[in-house]
Amino acid sequence: MSDFTHEDARVNWAELAIALVSGTTFGLGLAISGMANPAKVIAFLDIAGNWDPTLAVVMASALLVTTPAFRMILKRHGPWVTARFVLPTATRVELRLIAGSALFGIGWGLAGLCPGPAMLDLVTGRTDIIAFVVAMLVGATLAKRSARARKRSGSA
Repeated sequence: MSDFTHEDARVNWAELAIALVSGTTFGLGLAISGMANPAKVIAFLDIAGNWDPTLAVVMASALLVTTPAFRMILKRHGPWVTARFVLPTATRVELRLIAGSALFGIGWGLAGLCPGPAMLDLVTGRTDIIAFVVAMLVGATLAKRSARARKRSGSA
């Protein structure tokens, strides 16, 4: 198996292939369910108007599949292509988590897009989708740089 090193992180090709298949499956699910359509998301969030419960059905279906699968997989001794499972370790709810969640929700409600559907919708070539993805990537880059700067200054 070929490995390459980038910024002190080893990534193996099997892991990349699984990520590609997983991402493609997720994208197909979004496309088939219509959840890549911002109007569907906005209609779901419009509980006082013409509410469309489709997104709730999609989310509930995902949880029905994921919850038992996640529990079953974690009973294994380890993952197939990496040394260990990488699971969240944070136990405290911090202001950064609350602020980030609120910002995500506000953006989702205003644009009807979140990262997965936005990346999928790039194939449409619509300038508003492209602008959203560019803004999302700029925001992610700024957040990463800010976190690195806080870590270096010791205020993380």
